[in-house]
Amino acid sequence: MPVDAGGDDGPCSVVDSLTQIGSQWRLVVLHDLQDGEKRFNELKRSTGASSRTLSRVLDDLQELGFVDRRMEEDAPVATYYSLTPKGGSLCPVFDEIERWADEWLEVGVEADGEGGADADATAPETAD
Repeated sequence: MPVDAGGDDGPCSVVDSLTQIGSQWRLVVLHDLQDGEKRFNELKRSTGASSRTLSRVLDDLQELGFVDRRMEEDAPVATYYSLTPKGGSLCPVFDEIERWADEWLEVGVEADGEGGADADATAPETAD
């Protein structure tokens, strides 16, 4: 599907958004920081990222305005990371993606991707 570079807010804004947040490690770190401020080693343990990868991802997310870094210079020296308001605005997006995944990535859903309206019998019910 070609991406229209025109002035509308069509697919281009979706592609632009996913370009900023769409790498595997960026998504993992952003999702993990939803629970609140964390130190570097806490993020390393909870995400499973290597130190080098995590450092690069945190630098990228900070530069893009999704993550804040706070240094505490009292002994022991510590660096804390948290979501900025821009990063926090992704929390409802992650919630919706999780709801979608719970519904459509279940074992009972056809692996060939033929879900949708005709697959109501296999789609799990959601409690509203």
